This record gives sequence, structure tokens and C-alpha cells, in this order.
Amino acid sequence: MKDLFGKALIDYQKGNYTEDLITSTNISDEDELPLPYLFRNFKDMPKLEQKALLLSKGNVLDVGCGSGSHSLYLQEKGLRVKALDISKGAIEVSKKRGVLNAELKDVLDETETFDTILLLMNGTGIFQELSQVTKYLKHLKSLLNPKGQILIDSSDIKYMYEDDDGGLWIDTNANYYGELDYYLSYKNEDEAPMKWLYLDFERLEFACNSVGLTCEKVMDGKHFDYLARLT
Repeated sequence: MKDLFGKALIDYQKGNYTEDLITSTNISDEDELPLPYLFRNFKDMPKLEQKALLLSKGNVLDVGCGSGSHSLYLQEKGLRVKALDISKGAIEVSKKRGVLNAELKDVLDETETFDTILLLMNGTGIFQELSQVTKYLKHLKSLLNPKGQILIDSSDIKYMYEDDDGGLWIDTNANYYGELDYYLSYKNEDEAPMKWLYLDFERLEFACNSVGLTCEKVMDGKHFDYLARLT
């Protein structure tokens, strides 16, 4: 992994912002991911993220913290936060921005326990594939304190398979339609492709039930996205 995501964050943090990240998937064309968006404050966050932060309580684990925007908001509210990311550059930037406890680590290697676990900006993405959802949920459940909660968001991307007549061109013999290959480039460099999972609420709820978690939908977003609370 070249950590182009981390390099982009470092450039922006140092005032060397000249280009945005370029993303695409196996079912979508290239799109720009503006670097300023990754450094947004609370008032500029989507309603789903704002709601998740307002529901956060106690000792918090921020999974996939990026530049640390969510962690910083919660710290300012007086919560104890641990921020994780697999991007070395993201952790470096998070610390420079003031995140007190930021660690380069895969969540599957985490062993502490928390009152709130946050997985935002399509938090189900780290599950990678439908077949791995229960493995991740079991581990996340093991990190919860009594009466703890997991706040996670995702989208049902079935709409991306609709034709002009409203029909679906999903291949029923293929893998789950939310399993995507995700591509990222920055300054004419390409990152290694990664697996990324968008999960519809019904499948998330089913997976939660199978591992003994209760799954409730907190709210719907504006574009087929949702925030869920797992307990």
C-alpha cells in the first residue's frame, strides 16, 4: 500500500493543496474527492454524521478516523477518544491536528473496550465483503462495554444498477451487488485496488441478529444512506 490517501492528507495539512484525490469503482467512473471535505468541521458534516456524534457517549473508538475530524469534535465535548486508521499519513495528520490518542492499527487488532464505537463515511466499507461481515461484527461486539453501542453508516447502492426504465441489471449469479472494487489515485499515482462493501440495512440487521446484536435504524440520509445503532 502506497498510502496515497495519507500523502494527500499530509499535503493538505502542510498547506501544499494542489490536487484532489481521484476515486472510482468497478461500477462507477472517476470522481474527485476534495481534500477540504476530509477536514470539515461539525457544521459542514452530513446530518448522519452529526447525529452519530451527538449520540456518542463515554469512551469512544473512532474506526477509520482519517484526518481526525470526528475525534476532534468529540474531544472538544469532553469525551475520551481513541482514533484508529490503517493509513500512516492519516494518523500523523490526526495527531498534528490535536487528536490525543491516535494509533496506526487495524480494528481487528484492537483489544480495549469502549462505550461507543464509530464507523462513519460508509463504515461497513471496512468489512470488504459480505462473507466477512459476521467476523467483524463479532469482534466489534467483543470491544463493547456493558450497554455499549456501535454507530455505523452505509448505503444501499441498488440504485446504481437501475436502467432508464427503473429495472435492475444486477447479475443474480454474481457476488452481492454492494461488493465493489475501489480505486484511488493521487498526483498521477495509483493505489492498489481495495475491496469495499456497501451494505443495505436489511442485510446488516440479519448479520447483527446472527451474532447477538440488536440493530436499529436511527435515520435515513438523503441518498439511499442510513445510520444504524447496534447494541
